[in-house]
Amino acid sequence: MKNIRFVVLSGLSGAGKSIAIKAFEDIGFFCVDNLPTALIPKFAELCSQTSTDIRKVALGIDIRERDFLPSFLKEFKKLAEEGYEVELIFLEAKNEVLIRRFSETRRKHPLADGISIIDGIKLERKKLAPLREQADKIIDTSDYTLHQLREVISSYFFETDKKKKMNISIISFGYKHGILYNADLVFDVRFLPNPHFVDRIREFSGLDKNVVDYLMSSKITKKFIKIFFQFIKFIIPLYEYEGKAYLTIGLGCTGGRHRSVTIGEELGKYIKKLGYSVIITHRDIEKEHKEVSIG
Repeated sequence: MKNIRFVVLSGLSGAGKSIAIKAFEDIGFFCVDNLPTALIPKFAELCSQTSTDIRKVALGIDIRERDFLPSFLKEFKKLAEEGYEVELIFLEAKNEVLIRRFSETRRKHPLADGISIIDGIKLERKKLAPLREQADKIIDTSDYTLHQLREVISSYFFETDKKKKMNISIISFGYKHGILYNADLVFDVRFLPNPHFVDRIREFSGLDKNVVDYLMSSKITKKFIKIFFQFIKFIIPLYEYEGKAYLTIGLGCTGGRHRSVTIGEELGKYIKKLGYSVIITHRDIEKEHKEVSIG
């Protein structure tokens, strides 16, 4: 086994590959974007022979290199056969999210030559389907801001050790702002008492003590947390046993500002006590605040 780790980043245009490459660079990976696949074997050889201490490499590969897919899969397989530690990460997002990103940045989709953006996205998704099937990890970036994506990359890959416990991400969201796309498990907590209907705490969020105290004083909340946390404690080791390295848990309430936020924070504290690394993201907390303020 050669002591060099290769992480290859690919996926749909607009899904955040450039941001992910920068995140890998920030955590100590030697990064090369859009390296021609024909040069991968020579590049790996140079990395193993160089006198500098290059032990972690991230390569960005995408659809801009014509007919790259067959040759890439061949070279990627060859790296593993030669003893390199290799991992393929595929970034994707929902069609409507990709359309919005291309519209906001005014970038042209690489395959939308003479066709609409949505047709270009669908064509790219079809072309990259074989690559997606080979991926070790698929990251749906639909619900992530640029900062959150960098945080996820950093948490997943910073000083990663195969013996290390599973990384867990908790994301709160509001159903009125759209379902969560990239979660392994989603729990609806709209049955809990709703602080939105309590005038004295409506303007606050699930991060504020008065909202937390209101929710945690409820017998329903207490009973739910007891059962819910027991379930989480039971199921996490089973995912680990199956070889899952990352787990994303979604918690949804109506607006994503009160109940899902508080329960997400409490769940995060509990999982950390179990010895796991946790990222907590509140997707819609500010969206709901703006709507409440305006109304």
